[in-house]
Amino acid sequence: MEVSPEHRVVFHNVREYPRITEYIARFDTETARVNTIAIIIGLLTGFVIGVYDRTLQYSNTFLGMQQGFPLHEFPHYYVLFVPAFGGLLVGLISHFLMKKKYGVDGLIETVTLRGARLNLKDVFLEVFTSIITISSGGSLGKEAPGILAGAGTGAFMGKILNSTERQLQILLGCGAAGGIAAAFNAPLAGVVFVVEVIYGELETRTFIPIVISSVFATLVSSTLFGIKPIEISPYQLINPYKELGLCLVLGLLAGIVSTVLIRTLYYTKDIFSEIPFHPVFKPALGGLAVGAMGIFYPRVMGMGYTVITDVLNNQFTFKILIILLFLKILAFSLSLGSGGSGGTIVPSLFTGAMLGGAFWTVANLFFPGTLAEQGAYAMVGMGAVFAGTARAPLTAILILFEITRDYNMILPLMFACVLSNVMSNALYPESIFTEGLRRKGFKIRKGREVDIMSSLFVKDAMITYVQTVSEEKSVETLTTLMQVSRHVGFPVLDSKGKLSGIVTLSDLRSKVKSGDVDKKVKDIATRRLEVAYPDETLDAVLKRFASKQIGRLPVVDREDKTRLLGLITRSDIVNAYNKKVVEKVRDTY
Repeated sequence: MEVSPEHRVVFHNVREYPRITEYIARFDTETARVNTIAIIIGLLTGFVIGVYDRTLQYSNTFLGMQQGFPLHEFPHYYVLFVPAFGGLLVGLISHFLMKKKYGVDGLIETVTLRGARLNLKDVFLEVFTSIITISSGGSLGKEAPGILAGAGTGAFMGKILNSTERQLQILLGCGAAGGIAAAFNAPLAGVVFVVEVIYGELETRTFIPIVISSVFATLVSSTLFGIKPIEISPYQLINPYKELGLCLVLGLLAGIVSTVLIRTLYYTKDIFSEIPFHPVFKPALGGLAVGAMGIFYPRVMGMGYTVITDVLNNQFTFKILIILLFLKILAFSLSLGSGGSGGTIVPSLFTGAMLGGAFWTVANLFFPGTLAEQGAYAMVGMGAVFAGTARAPLTAILILFEITRDYNMILPLMFACVLSNVMSNALYPESIFTEGLRRKGFKIRKGREVDIMSSLFVKDAMITYVQTVSEEKSVETLTTLMQVSRHVGFPVLDSKGKLSGIVTLSDLRSKVKSGDVDKKVKDIATRRLEVAYPDETLDAVLKRFASKQIGRLPVVDREDKTRLLGLITRSDIVNAYNKKVVEKVRDTY
């Protein structure tokens, strides 16, 4: 039977249909899906950053802080108490509504050690508290909260799609890159920041999605919300060889200042951790101190974009530059170290601008009329101090380059950033982000935990069923308990069931005379306790065992050190270590 031409066409299409399906299937890969999700994350992140920026602007206008200046129009009590009131609100929200504060260091910890799983409620509450801190005069930046908001957006998409751990790491990186790209209008810097600081290394499968997300986030934030970076005029070196040498010196000085900034921040955190105030009130105390400085030098309050612009336009004397340099470090440390929320990037840029401007003033005394403008050195200082604090020289170079779009200053900027990174690394091995992780016992390099003991936590090894002794019991009862249980130490509880000390066999031997069996446990117990926390690493606890020459530690709640959660001993640590080693060997084979 002869087939009509129309039917021939139909039969031909039926035969070709499997080929079309196969062709489409080539594009339906995991890579294509991740890149598509990266576009969505970029669009959402750009929108989130735009809303965050507008909200921050409105709250600044409402409170009248306007990035901390001009505050001379307000009475002194207003400048003093608004930051304190903002700190009180942050303290209330952080203590009663949040389980964890992240920041960039928390994001690194999450990506590296926590399976890239963020608590979205805590993330966006921290972003909200950053608005309160900054708009009330806290001396912090908005970019780090923007990074966190972007990462939260990526985590939200991952939760919807029920993504695997590896996919979540990529999605969080996409959001974080989009956050910094949208905030600075610098897509390249956003990509490199995630690779350099959060991931620690470059992989093709992560690089392409974060590039895509960074580009789309920048498009949304710049076109829909009009977010613009700090405006910096193009500069030109007058005497390239001489000024290149001066920029090398500036880079070394920036490395020193970066170290001072990091040390001051964590020293301030240590001070506030020891102040016997309820955690709710500590951010208020920090805000009060910043407000006191703001009465005399209002430019140290808020983010300080306008102040940076003034330095770039040669508006300040040497004396003001030096004062603002050191006061900004102090105000920043008080704002963040007391428990406020905000970022470290803009304070680093602010400090670098002051350093660069002051350096130019001194250099101009020796080489008058033969140097570029003061703003050129302020710009180089901005990049160099940021490179030293974050240990991210490539990110610093790209941020300043994308802001200025000026290639003339790229060589001195590169030299200064690299030298600052080398100098600060020699003086202090941790960055402003990894120092907090080191204090928790983590040793993270190139985006990976490098020590088994630093990847295990106290909560994974501690004993939760703990045999205790009342402080009212007699020494005779304690002796009997030690003989029956074969334990040589017990946590001591008071009448309310709160931890009040620890008693060991050595206390019994050194503090009890022969026959003195009626003595109370509270009379011989050690009151000044060394304790451990559930979220500490075994590496940190093991070092404490060695330095204090002890064999057991009570595990307590960080917020209430009298609440006993468990006990950890040297043998518990050894058992946990052996178990982890066996698991790693099994996974290898």
